[in-house]
Amino acid sequence: MPAGTPSRPRIELIADEEHPGGTMLVMDDVRQSYVDIDDPTYLDFEYIQYFASVLATLPDGPLAVTHIGGGALTMPRYLQASRPGSPQIVLEPDTELTQLVRSRLPLPREHRIRIRPLDGRAGVSGLADASADVVVLDAYADGRVPASLTTLEFFTDVSRVLKADGLFLANLVDEPGLRYLGRVLAGLRAVFGDLAMVSSNDVLKGRRFGNVVLAASAGPLDVAELRRQIARQPFPAGVRDRRQLAVRHGSARPWTDAECAPSPEPVRDGWRIR
Repeated sequence: MPAGTPSRPRIELIADEEHPGGTMLVMDDVRQSYVDIDDPTYLDFEYIQYFASVLATLPDGPLAVTHIGGGALTMPRYLQASRPGSPQIVLEPDTELTQLVRSRLPLPREHRIRIRPLDGRAGVSGLADASADVVVLDAYADGRVPASLTTLEFFTDVSRVLKADGLFLANLVDEPGLRYLGRVLAGLRAVFGDLAMVSSNDVLKGRRFGNVVLAASAGPLDVAELRRQIARQPFPAGVRDRRQLAVRHGSARPWTDAECAPSPEPVRDGWRIR
């Protein structure tokens, strides 16, 4: 390997001996995705459950969804099972990962999932205006969200791709204090009309490093219904609405293409994607 060339992550697909049909995708010892090939509606990670809770606030029926980041294709499989007929685009630049996942964990018959070997910025820029009901950001490199996927310019392009009442969902991480997320929220606030944040109570209270799900839309989010959905989660979690987020993070400046940074370095010994 030439000097300066980044090494490929070590990828493993590990069967869950305690849950028949379950498989964990692990990349460089970090739990990245979980799939139940027999029941795609079984969601193991907490943040994926939050995604599902937000989607449950939308009207029934198929959704046109673009996923930024593929992993083991957990959410595309979930949507195919829970909203059959949903046309989905997955932007995943790692073709070797995609090949491994599709060979070991094949997609169901008659799916409408199309995987494109593109990164988030390039993939979104090539999408048509108002072509998606939902855009989902769940992309990591070395355990960090790439800087280019949380800028004001990127969010503006995402809003172009979304329909008038479309929804943007993002799985991000931050450390106590949530300073990184404050700047992400500033960018979203400049582009979208409504925002909400979902996470475990200990992350929201700044007690530990962890995952946070952000929801944004040009129109109003059904925060009351989202709170009802989150109250059903097996572990304590909370929802912060736009007003609450403005009180805490209203003075933050958005990340831009000229000034941006990846999400904070994960705590390797104490954090795994939840």
